[in-house]
Amino acid sequence: MGKIIRRILLGLFIVLVLAVAGGYLYITRALPSAGETPTLSVDATPGHIERGRYLAHHVYACMSCHSDQQHQLFAHPTDPSGFGKGGRVWDEKDGLPGKVVAPNLTPFHLGEWTDGEIFHAITAGISRDGRALFPLMPYPAYGKADKEDILDIIAYLRSLPPIPNEVPLTELSFPMSLIVNMIPKQPAFSQRPDPSDKVAFGGYLAAVASCNDCHTPMVKGRYDETRRFAGGNPFPLGHGDVVRSANLTPHESGLKHWTEASFIAAFRKYSDSAYVHPEIAPGEFNTVMPWNEYSAMSDAELSALWAYLQTLPPVENPVQKFSAGGGQ
Repeated sequence: MGKIIRRILLGLFIVLVLAVAGGYLYITRALPSAGETPTLSVDATPGHIERGRYLAHHVYACMSCHSDQQHQLFAHPTDPSGFGKGGRVWDEKDGLPGKVVAPNLTPFHLGEWTDGEIFHAITAGISRDGRALFPLMPYPAYGKADKEDILDIIAYLRSLPPIPNEVPLTELSFPMSLIVNMIPKQPAFSQRPDPSDKVAFGGYLAAVASCNDCHTPMVKGRYDETRRFAGGNPFPLGHGDVVRSANLTPHESGLKHWTEASFIAAFRKYSDSAYVHPEIAPGEFNTVMPWNEYSAMSDAELSALWAYLQTLPPVENPVQKFSAGGGQ
C-alpha cells in the first residue's frame, strides 16, 4: 500500500514538474503575442505632423514621460530642450517591480524602425525585438484608440530632431519578468467620438490621456474598478515627500462642489503665458500631475472631459493630497 501511494505521489510530482516547465516554455517562447506587426506607412504631411505634435504633447502626453523633467519646479514641467530623448527611470522606490526606462522616441533610436513596428509597440505593447513592454506605457488604452491618432503621433515622432541618447532596456524583477509577457493583446481599435457627444468624447479623452492610471486606486497591483477615478494613489517625490492623486468622482470628497468653469480654469492657469512654474523645496507641496501638458487642451476637450467625469458613480474617498518627510 505504501509503495502504491509513493508511486502516485511521484507521478503527481512529475506531472506538476512537466506542467510548470511547459508553462514556463510557453510564456517565454510563445509569448508575447498580439497579432502580426502591420505593414503601413504614415502620411507625414504638415497637417498630420502638427496634429500628432498636439496629441503627443497635450492629450496622450507622450513627451511628459519620454523627456527630462524639471523636478525642482512645481508640477515637474517637461524640459523643452530634449523632447522625446527618453531615459526617465521608474523603479522600486516608485512602487514598480524592477527598473522601467522610457526609451528614446527620436529618430536616433526609431530611425531604423518601420512605421508598422512603432505602431505595434504603441498599440500592442511589443517592441521591435519581440520584448513585451511594461504597461506603465499605457498600450492597453492606446490599443483601443482611433488608429488615426496613433498614425499622426508617429508622423510627429518622425519629425523630431534626432537626439543621441543611448537608453538601457527595462529590467523587471521576477515574477513580473514573466507575467509581462502575458499582458500584450491584439488591439481593438475604436473611432474617435464626435465632439458633439460630449460624454462619449470625454470618455475617449480620459482613456487616451490615461487619467484612470493615476486616479483609480490600486489593490495588489490591480486597478480597483469599484472605485474608478476615486484617487489616492501615492507618488513619491523624493526626500520622503509623497503626493496622492485626487478624487475625480462627483462626491463630496471629489469634484461635487466644482463647476465646469472652475475645472477648466484649473488647467488654464498653466497655459497662461505669464505663468512661471515656481521652484519647490523639499517638504513643500508639489505634484506629478502634468498640468503644463494638459493645460493646452482645448476648451471643448476639457468641457467634454468634465461632462464625462460627472457621469461617474460618486465614490467616497477623502484624499490627503500631500505628506512631507515620509508621511504615508
